[in-house]
Amino acid sequence: MLARWTLSLGLCAALACATPHAPDAAPAAPGAPSSLNANFLDPQLDVAEYVQRFEGESREVALARDAILAALDVRAGQRVADIGAGTGLFLAPLSEALGPRGLLYAVDLSPRFLEHLRERVRREELGNVRVVECTERSSSLPPDSIDVAFICDTYHHFEHPQETLASLHRALRPGGRLLLLDFERVPGVSRDWMLEHVRAGKLEFAGEVEAAGFSAATELNVPGLEENYLLSFTKLAP
Repeated sequence: MLARWTLSLGLCAALACATPHAPDAAPAAPGAPSSLNANFLDPQLDVAEYVQRFEGESREVALARDAILAALDVRAGQRVADIGAGTGLFLAPLSEALGPRGLLYAVDLSPRFLEHLRERVRREELGNVRVVECTERSSSLPPDSIDVAFICDTYHHFEHPQETLASLHRALRPGGRLLLLDFERVPGVSRDWMLEHVRAGKLEFAGEVEAAGFSAATELNVPGLEENYLLSFTKLAP
């Protein structure tokens, strides 16, 4: 049984300090660079390079994939959304875990990744997978369409976390789970790359999710994760 403990939070005020892009626009994530996803939106993006980076042995979540899948505890017949599916690291194993009666939404923003995901679905004959193009403000998933939203090393790329989280809250069925896997960001401990690339730490991210209508975070113990953490939330009733 996975070890769990509840995070003591109270940092939701971070949501209030963003500056709108325009008078009628929702605020971007505090500390988020303006070109946060520019490389992923590049029509010339080299997918093969990212396959090597995202699915190679140098990436912690790739090495710990089986342990992460066990911690997700998805069940056959469920509907799951892989938010920021990227090159498809979790595509085949999640598809297999959900079975023919389940459904996996592979959600991404990048045109080149979307092409790659569709090709993988076709080539690997993953009949229970649907590729979904999201936007910077929405997951583009229908209301009450999923049981689990899995966000792997992607939340720190949300440019408008309040709006994207609201869309995930709508998409989740009552009692649905949001599972957030992201990088530890601890000044003085984390690598410089982490401190520059990831806009906030675990407590701040958890506070944002809770403020969007989710339960207090529970951290799941995943063997093999040292630079990443996995938090579990449950959708609260309105």
